[in-house]
Amino acid sequence: MERDARAFWIPSPGKGEIREVVLPEPGPGEVVVRTLYSGVSRGTEAIVFRGGVPPNQHAIMRAPFQDGTFPGPVKYGYLNVGVVEEGPAGLRGRTVFCLYPHQTRYVVPAGAVAVVPDGVPPERAVLAGTVETAVNALWDAAPLVGDRVAVVGAGMVGCSVAGVLAGFPGSRVQLVDTDPSRAAVAEAFGVEFAPPDRAAGDCDLVVHASATEAGLARSLELLAPEGEVIELSWYGDRRVGVPLGEFFHSRRLTIRGSQVGAVPPARRAHRSFADRLALALALLANPAFDTLITGESPFAELPRVMPALASGELPALCHRIVH
Repeated sequence: MERDARAFWIPSPGKGEIREVVLPEPGPGEVVVRTLYSGVSRGTEAIVFRGGVPPNQHAIMRAPFQDGTFPGPVKYGYLNVGVVEEGPAGLRGRTVFCLYPHQTRYVVPAGAVAVVPDGVPPERAVLAGTVETAVNALWDAAPLVGDRVAVVGAGMVGCSVAGVLAGFPGSRVQLVDTDPSRAAVAEAFGVEFAPPDRAAGDCDLVVHASATEAGLARSLELLAPEGEVIELSWYGDRRVGVPLGEFFHSRRLTIRGSQVGAVPPARRAHRSFADRLALALALLANPAFDTLITGESPFAELPRVMPALASGELPALCHRIVH
């Protein structure tokens, strides 16, 4: 079996390169995976690429199979779909998802991979990590039947949240963004779309994922009394202002953080990380999630593509890398 591989590294902020890797021999209970596709999670990976992870977050923000340290050299990423070439009989030949960086082949414990359901194309399964974040956020938010919900920020995470919420019984779900092209994603999921200045207010719940100060301020404005903002944005080393004057106290509003690194307390006793990922993969049977894949490039071009993604020169939700 081939033991050579290639991996994408960030040697220093703003630079990318492909390095040769020699794989270790798999031990008992390990698998060798040949990557089919990986995905660039543009928001987080752009912050990592430009060296924007604050020093006090270096340990917290480590990806499960990251090599190196922030700001670099570092091998980072967590959206990977491949085929098991070696490992336990029940996994050999299966298509799996793994929270692994951009690398053509790799060796991990068998428990670190999740089998992609037959009804989910491998090309779409690269979204599993982001949809898992959306599932976790909604476990935190615990929306109720008939709730009026806005998702502010139609990036990769925000669109995933809207997709999971689509069809929630009796609810009004609106995706809010400054980019009018995101209306096509909302339409695919069957939810409403509005620019920020025309978004419907009186919301019971707002999920904020724009990673902008203006988006957070607008999220608070959209809430009904006693309403709650679930904050999903990660700002890296940027400081943001929060308007805690105006209606924040009189309406008794709440801002609560949600992060995929922990299962919410209400689910923690009976739902594992594996359960959460399996649910995310099952939800990807919905072909509307294909609208979140906005571009594709060969792996060899990733050192050129990543700077364009990080700067915004190449607009994207999820950019898929073909191995």
